[in-house]
Amino acid sequence: MAEPEPEAPTVARTRAKDHSPWNWLLFLPILVPLVPVFFNADSPRLLGFPRFYWLQLTYILLGVTTTTFVYRMTKKRGGR
Repeated sequence: MAEPEPEAPTVARTRAKDHSPWNWLLFLPILVPLVPVFFNADSPRLLGFPRFYWLQLTYILLGVTTTTFVYRMTKKRGGR
């Protein structure tokens, strides 16, 4: 019989421990669209679109800019 192959050493995975206060800003694009006072009116219109539609695009831009900002503030500095 052939000898069994030696088992590869098991490496325990560790969770990322990024406790940066900048991460709290990521709640902003989640909570802002939940405020009904922002979108419960028809005016002002922008290029003929009611407020609800152009605010949806604004919320997308808010999410992208917030995520980009938090990423840049929390990424590790230094060489590879």
